[in-house]
Amino acid sequence: MNILTLDFLKENVASFAREISKRKIRELYGTTDGKAIGTYIEHAFHEYLKEKGFEYEPGSSASGIDFPVLEVDMKTTRITQPQSSCPFEKVSQKVYGLGYHLIVFVYEKEDDPKTRSAHLNFSHAIFAEKEYTADYQTTKGIIGILEREGNKDDIVAFLEERNLPLDEIGRQELAEQISRNPPQQGYLTISNALQWRLQYSRIVHLVEEGSTDGIENLLF
Repeated sequence: MNILTLDFLKENVASFAREISKRKIRELYGTTDGKAIGTYIEHAFHEYLKEKGFEYEPGSSASGIDFPVLEVDMKTTRITQPQSSCPFEKVSQKVYGLGYHLIVFVYEKEDDPKTRSAHLNFSHAIFAEKEYTADYQTTKGIIGILEREGNKDDIVAFLEERNLPLDEIGRQELAEQISRNPPQQGYLTISNALQWRLQYSRIVHLVEEGSTDGIENLLF
Protein backbone atom coordinates (compact mmCIF):
# COMPACT_ATOMS: atom_id res chain seq x y z
CA MET A 1 0.00 0.00 0.00
CA ASN A 2 1.15 3.54 -0.76
CA ILE A 3 0.38 6.44 1.52
CA LEU A 4 -1.67 8.98 -0.42
CA THR A 5 0.09 12.35 -0.55
CA LEU A 6 -1.18 15.56 -2.09
CA ASP A 7 1.16 15.13 -5.07
CA PHE A 8 -0.03 11.55 -5.65
CA LEU A 9 -3.64 12.69 -5.40
CA LYS A 10 -3.14 15.40 -8.02
CA GLU A 11 -1.16 13.09 -10.29
CA ASN A 12 -3.95 10.49 -10.37
CA VAL A 13 -6.69 12.91 -11.32
CA ALA A 14 -5.74 13.01 -15.01
CA SER A 15 -5.38 9.22 -15.39
CA PHE A 16 -8.73 8.73 -13.63
CA ALA A 17 -10.41 11.23 -15.94
CA ARG A 18 -9.02 9.43 -19.01
CA GLU A 19 -10.17 6.05 -17.72
CA ILE A 20 -13.70 7.07 -16.75
CA SER A 21 -14.21 8.90 -20.05
CA LYS A 22 -14.00 5.50 -21.80
CA ARG A 23 -16.79 3.98 -19.72
CA LYS A 24 -20.32 3.34 -20.89
CA ILE A 25 -22.26 4.19 -17.75
CA ARG A 26 -25.68 2.62 -17.96
CA GLU A 27 -26.85 3.74 -14.51
CA LEU A 28 -26.52 7.40 -15.52
CA TYR A 29 -28.32 7.09 -18.84
CA GLY A 30 -31.07 9.69 -19.13
CA THR A 31 -30.41 11.35 -15.79
CA THR A 32 -30.05 15.10 -15.40
CA ASP A 33 -29.57 14.87 -11.63
CA GLY A 34 -26.27 16.60 -10.95
CA LYS A 35 -26.10 15.13 -7.46
CA ALA A 36 -26.39 11.57 -8.78
CA ILE A 37 -23.70 12.22 -11.38
CA GLY A 38 -21.45 13.83 -8.79
CA THR A 39 -21.90 10.92 -6.40
CA TYR A 40 -20.98 8.48 -9.16
CA ILE A 41 -17.78 10.41 -10.02
CA GLU A 42 -16.74 10.77 -6.39
CA HIS A 43 -17.28 7.09 -5.58
CA ALA A 44 -15.50 6.06 -8.79
CA PHE A 45 -12.47 8.20 -7.91
CA HIS A 46 -12.21 6.67 -4.44
CA GLU A 47 -12.45 3.19 -5.96
CA TYR A 48 -9.78 4.11 -8.51
CA LEU A 49 -7.37 5.23 -5.78
CA LYS A 50 -7.97 2.03 -3.80
CA GLU A 51 -7.33 -0.09 -6.89
CA LYS A 52 -4.04 1.78 -7.33
CA GLY A 53 -3.07 0.69 -3.83
CA PHE A 54 -3.29 4.04 -2.06
CA GLU A 55 -3.97 4.10 1.65
CA TYR A 56 -5.73 7.10 3.19
CA GLU A 57 -8.32 8.10 5.72
CA PRO A 58 -11.62 8.66 3.91
CA GLY A 59 -13.84 11.59 4.68
CA SER A 60 -16.81 11.38 7.02
CA SER A 61 -19.76 13.50 8.07
CA ALA A 62 -17.60 14.76 10.94
CA SER A 63 -14.72 15.90 8.73
CA GLY A 64 -17.04 17.22 6.03
CA ILE A 65 -14.44 16.80 3.26
CA ASP A 66 -13.29 13.87 1.12
CA PHE A 67 -9.60 13.77 2.12
CA PRO A 68 -9.37 15.26 5.63
CA VAL A 69 -5.69 14.47 6.25
CA LEU A 70 -4.73 16.23 3.01
CA GLU A 71 -7.27 19.02 3.60
CA VAL A 72 -8.88 18.43 0.20
CA ASP A 73 -12.53 18.31 -0.80
CA MET A 74 -13.76 17.04 -4.14
CA LYS A 75 -16.49 18.76 -6.15
CA THR A 76 -18.15 17.90 -9.45
CA THR A 77 -19.97 20.27 -11.76
CA ARG A 78 -21.39 20.40 -15.27
CA ILE A 79 -19.52 22.76 -17.62
CA THR A 80 -22.77 24.50 -18.62
CA GLN A 81 -23.38 25.65 -15.04
CA PRO A 82 -20.19 25.27 -12.99
CA GLN A 83 -21.36 25.49 -9.39
CA SER A 84 -22.01 23.37 -6.31
CA SER A 85 -23.14 23.71 -2.72
CA CYS A 86 -20.91 23.78 0.34
CA PRO A 87 -21.67 23.64 4.08
CA PHE A 88 -21.61 27.06 5.75
CA GLU A 89 -19.09 27.19 8.59
CA LYS A 90 -18.26 30.85 9.22
CA VAL A 91 -18.45 34.17 7.42
CA SER A 92 -14.67 34.57 7.34
CA GLN A 93 -14.57 31.84 4.68
CA LYS A 94 -15.57 34.51 2.17
CA VAL A 95 -12.46 36.47 3.14
CA TYR A 96 -9.83 33.83 3.93
CA GLY A 97 -11.06 30.84 1.94
CA LEU A 98 -12.92 27.65 2.78
CA GLY A 99 -10.10 26.28 4.93
CA TYR A 100 -9.26 23.38 2.59
CA HIS A 101 -8.13 22.78 -0.99
CA LEU A 102 -10.58 21.93 -3.76
CA ILE A 103 -10.42 19.49 -6.64
CA VAL A 104 -13.21 20.42 -9.06
CA PHE A 105 -14.12 17.92 -11.78
CA VAL A 106 -15.82 19.79 -14.64
CA TYR A 107 -17.69 17.44 -16.97
CA GLU A 108 -19.94 17.22 -19.99
CA LYS A 109 -22.43 14.35 -20.19
CA GLU A 110 -23.75 12.73 -23.34
CA ASP A 111 -26.28 9.92 -23.68
CA ASP A 112 -25.97 7.23 -26.34
CA PRO A 113 -29.44 5.89 -27.25
CA LYS A 114 -27.94 2.94 -29.11
CA THR A 115 -26.21 1.52 -26.05
CA ARG A 116 -28.54 3.24 -23.56
CA SER A 117 -25.52 4.45 -21.63
CA ALA A 118 -24.01 7.76 -20.59
CA HIS A 119 -20.59 9.10 -21.47
CA LEU A 120 -18.71 11.56 -19.26
CA ASN A 121 -16.07 13.85 -20.74
CA PHE A 122 -13.95 15.95 -18.40
CA SER A 123 -13.04 19.34 -19.81
CA HIS A 124 -11.19 20.41 -16.67
CA ALA A 125 -10.06 19.08 -13.31
CA ILE A 126 -9.05 22.10 -11.29
CA PHE A 127 -6.98 22.19 -8.13
CA ALA A 128 -7.56 25.33 -6.05
CA GLU A 129 -5.25 25.94 -3.09
CA LYS A 130 -7.18 26.69 0.08
CA GLU A 131 -5.76 30.22 0.40
CA TYR A 132 -7.38 31.11 -2.95
CA THR A 133 -10.88 29.71 -2.30
CA ALA A 134 -12.30 32.96 -0.91
CA ASP A 135 -14.91 35.13 -2.64
CA TYR A 136 -13.49 37.11 -5.56
CA GLN A 137 -15.38 40.39 -5.15
CA THR A 138 -15.08 40.45 -1.35
CA THR A 139 -11.31 39.96 -1.34
CA LYS A 140 -10.79 42.28 -4.30
CA GLY A 141 -12.65 45.04 -2.47
CA ILE A 142 -10.75 44.51 0.78
CA ILE A 143 -7.36 44.44 -0.95
CA GLY A 144 -8.28 47.66 -2.77
CA ILE A 145 -9.21 49.40 0.49
CA LEU A 146 -5.93 48.38 2.11
CA GLU A 147 -3.90 49.48 -0.92
CA ARG A 148 -5.55 52.91 -0.65
CA GLU A 149 -4.52 53.01 3.02
CA GLY A 150 -8.07 52.53 4.24
CA ASN A 151 -8.58 51.92 7.94
CA LYS A 152 -10.67 49.57 10.05
CA ASP A 153 -13.78 51.76 9.73
CA ASP A 154 -13.54 51.58 5.93
CA ILE A 155 -13.38 47.80 6.12
CA VAL A 156 -16.39 47.67 8.49
CA ALA A 157 -18.39 49.81 6.06
CA PHE A 158 -17.40 47.58 3.17
CA LEU A 159 -18.42 44.41 5.02
CA GLU A 160 -21.80 45.99 5.74
CA GLU A 161 -22.24 46.98 2.08
CA ARG A 162 -21.51 43.41 1.04
CA ASN A 163 -24.36 42.22 3.30
CA LEU A 164 -22.25 39.58 4.98
CA PRO A 165 -24.34 37.76 7.60
CA LEU A 166 -22.68 39.44 10.58
CA ASP A 167 -23.90 41.72 13.36
CA GLU A 168 -22.05 44.92 14.26
CA ILE A 169 -19.74 43.19 16.75
CA GLY A 170 -18.94 40.48 14.20
CA ARG A 171 -18.07 43.09 11.54
CA GLN A 172 -15.79 44.89 13.98
CA GLU A 173 -13.99 41.66 14.90
CA LEU A 174 -13.56 40.56 11.29
CA ALA A 175 -12.34 44.03 10.27
CA GLU A 176 -9.75 43.92 13.05
CA GLN A 177 -8.58 40.51 11.85
CA ILE A 178 -8.35 41.76 8.25
CA SER A 179 -6.29 44.78 9.37
CA ARG A 180 -3.80 42.47 11.07
CA ASN A 181 -3.86 39.73 8.43
CA PRO A 182 -4.85 40.89 4.91
CA PRO A 183 -6.34 38.13 2.71
CA GLN A 184 -5.13 36.69 -0.58
CA GLN A 185 -7.14 37.38 -3.72
CA GLY A 186 -9.82 34.67 -3.89
CA TYR A 187 -11.20 33.27 -7.13
CA LEU A 188 -14.55 31.68 -6.26
CA THR A 189 -17.94 33.35 -6.18
CA ILE A 190 -19.60 32.51 -2.85
CA SER A 191 -23.22 33.45 -2.28
CA ASN A 192 -24.53 34.71 1.06
CA ALA A 193 -26.63 31.86 2.41
CA LEU A 194 -26.75 29.34 5.22
CA GLN A 195 -25.57 26.85 2.58
CA TRP A 196 -22.73 28.42 0.60
CA ARG A 197 -23.23 28.28 -3.15
CA LEU A 198 -19.84 28.05 -4.85
CA GLN A 199 -19.56 29.18 -8.47
CA TYR A 200 -16.53 28.14 -10.52
CA SER A 201 -16.87 30.05 -13.81
CA ARG A 202 -13.93 32.31 -12.95
CA ILE A 203 -11.47 29.51 -12.17
CA VAL A 204 -12.55 27.66 -15.32
CA HIS A 205 -11.79 30.82 -17.31
CA LEU A 206 -8.46 31.30 -15.52
CA VAL A 207 -7.17 27.81 -16.31
CA GLU A 208 -8.28 28.17 -19.92
CA GLU A 209 -6.15 31.32 -20.18
CA GLY A 210 -3.12 29.76 -18.48
CA SER A 211 -1.55 29.27 -15.08
CA THR A 212 -2.53 31.42 -12.12
CA ASP A 213 -1.13 31.39 -8.60
CA GLY A 214 -3.08 28.87 -6.56
CA ILE A 215 -5.24 27.60 -9.46
CA GLU A 216 -4.12 24.63 -11.57
CA ASN A 217 -5.72 22.48 -14.27
CA LEU A 218 -4.66 18.94 -13.47
CA LEU A 219 -5.57 17.61 -16.93
CA PHE A 220 -2.66 19.44 -18.60
